[in-house]
Amino acid sequence: MTIKVMLVDDQPLLRAGFRALMKAVPDLEVVGEAGDGDQAVLLAGQTRPDVVLMDVQMPRSDGLRATARITADPALSGTRVIVLTTFELDEYVFGALKAGASGFLLKDIEPEALIDAVRLVHDGQALLAPQVTGRLIQAYVGAQTAPPPAPAGRTEVEGLDSLTQRERDILRLVAAGMSNKEIAEELVLSPLTVKTHVSRVLGKLGARDRAQLVVIAYEGGLVGRG
Repeated sequence: MTIKVMLVDDQPLLRAGFRALMKAVPDLEVVGEAGDGDQAVLLAGQTRPDVVLMDVQMPRSDGLRATARITADPALSGTRVIVLTTFELDEYVFGALKAGASGFLLKDIEPEALIDAVRLVHDGQALLAPQVTGRLIQAYVGAQTAPPPAPAGRTEVEGLDSLTQRERDILRLVAAGMSNKEIAEELVLSPLTVKTHVSRVLGKLGARDRAQLVVIAYEGGLVGRG
C-alpha cells in the first residue's frame, strides 16, 4: 500500500531534500508540495494526502492555521499532519496540539526516523519527538487559564466520566508516551487487548488519534503537570 505524502515548507531546498528521500522509498509517494499554509489547505483538498509534513513558520498562513483547517475538514478526515519544528519548545506547536496535529518532530531528525514517522502516523499512532514530549505538553497545559474546580463527582473534560478504570489507566500510559506493546507489558495484557481499549478510549473521548489523547489526559488531570 502506497502512503501519499504532501510536503509543506517555505524553503524549496528543504522540500527537495524531503522529496528525494520519499522518492527512494517504495511505499511512499509525494503527491504535492506547498510553500505556505494557504497553498497547503488548497492542495490537500485536491490531492487527499494520507500524511502532511507541515512546517510551522511560513508566510501568509502559518502551519498552525493550516493544520487546524485541514483537520477540521470532514473530507480530509483520513489525513494526518506531522508538524516539523526547528525548536524544542516552539510556541506555535502548543496551538497545533489543539489544531489536531498527529505528530511533532524536530527538523534535524535522521532520514530513516522520518520515514518511520510517516508510517507510524499513517498507521494511527501519535508521534511526539522524545526531546520535546513531556516539556512540550506540560508547558502547553500550564499555559492555559486554569478553569474553576469541577464539582465533586464530575470531570472537566467531556467524556472522561465514561471511561472505565482500565481505560483510564491506559489513557495515562498513552499520555506517558508508551506504545501499545509497552502498555501491554506494563499491565500484563495482550497488545491486541490494549489496541481495543485505545480504540474505545478514542471513540468515547471523540479524539482523532493518540496525540489528542495526550492533551486530554493532561487537561483532565490524569497526568501530573510537572
